[in-house]
Amino acid sequence: MIDRNAIAEHNRSSELRLARDFEHLAEVMADDGVTTAECVMTKLTGFSLAAPSWALGTGGSRFGRFPIGGEPRTTEEKIDDVAVLHSLTGTVDAVSLHVPWDDPSDPAGLREYAQAQGIRFDAMNTNTFQDNPSTTDQGRISYKYGSLANSDPTVREAAIAHNKQVIDLGVALGSSALTVWLADGTNHPGQADHRDQFERVADGLHQIHEHLPEGWAMYTEHKPYEPAFYSTVNQDWGSSLLLAQAAGDKAYCLVDLGHHLPNTNIEQIVSRLAMVGRLGGFHFNDSKYGDDDLTTGSIRPFQLFLIFHELIRAGDGRLPELAYMIDQSHNIKDPLEDLIQSTEAITIAYAQAMLVDQAELSDAQNKNDAARAQQILQTAYRTDTRPLVAETRRRCGAAIDPLGVYRGVGYRERLIGQRGTSTVATGL
Repeated sequence: MIDRNAIAEHNRSSELRLARDFEHLAEVMADDGVTTAECVMTKLTGFSLAAPSWALGTGGSRFGRFPIGGEPRTTEEKIDDVAVLHSLTGTVDAVSLHVPWDDPSDPAGLREYAQAQGIRFDAMNTNTFQDNPSTTDQGRISYKYGSLANSDPTVREAAIAHNKQVIDLGVALGSSALTVWLADGTNHPGQADHRDQFERVADGLHQIHEHLPEGWAMYTEHKPYEPAFYSTVNQDWGSSLLLAQAAGDKAYCLVDLGHHLPNTNIEQIVSRLAMVGRLGGFHFNDSKYGDDDLTTGSIRPFQLFLIFHELIRAGDGRLPELAYMIDQSHNIKDPLEDLIQSTEAITIAYAQAMLVDQAELSDAQNKNDAARAQQILQTAYRTDTRPLVAETRRRCGAAIDPLGVYRGVGYRERLIGQRGTSTVATGL
């Protein structure tokens, strides 16, 4: 852990400048009359993000992986790293496990360990895109040709059983949701029948859905390609919606910002799914060409702002209670530094979206005044909300400059000293 005294000491060196910047922004907001600084910070304080367990280690590509050292060796050490993120940001207070990359032998003990550090368990994630002896009938079956879409009923039954077991594990950990991402599809024309595959997946998701306890949710996650490059069963938001509807009332659609073809209007997708009551949550990242898993807000910050704007519109002025998680591949950066930067970008975009004059925007839209409507959005987007975000962190005991504190205390160096240079977090 990073000592609270170290955070407070680092904050003292930035408090005067922050106070000046915050006072100026608060005055500007008061003059605008859309909302107040205190109102925005109250909502920011209640915002919660989850970090995925697989993002706490170095990512890689199909060509190589270059570990940074000090990567978590156990699920407990992953929780340790999330706790550090929470102490620095005041926002990342949950971890999302991936089974069997994370497969605790003592769920009750792990839950107690996480609770002691103020960390909760977000949605559970299943894995049917790899052959794992613990989930593929001791290696006697294979997901090479798909899982829920497989033509072999024995394979489908194993995939369904794995999902049910992960739900049971989630119950023991205190989770309340299951995310299902499937690699099912084809790499060659004619390899499989599109309709047959889709109907098998729909049936499998329905069976998994029936195993959900009361109060649980299931998220269907779409992706246009990779690893199935010719056709993917759940390739877009429309397919995801159809699958969620087929699964049952507890099934919703999860939107991963990178899981779209270039230039897709993701904010419109968010609006459509919210409109029909099937928007379940997000995996935040960014993309330049495809599913790049880049730092959130590093490529398309305006799109991130527009997504939060749609969420606030859907929530009638408030952010809907959905699942919000960062999902990135940290190939070059220190994973914890990248997660800090993404958290900053997400909270900034959320704060900016709260500055939109919704009444004026609706009036401009109803009068078909495109220039005025754009100006209203741009005014909010171009407002530097960093002082709001930093002051929110300061008031909850987190860091004004999370990345500066992280580097200042040499946390990565400490991790390498404790865990070594050759540790590898579980995953691909």
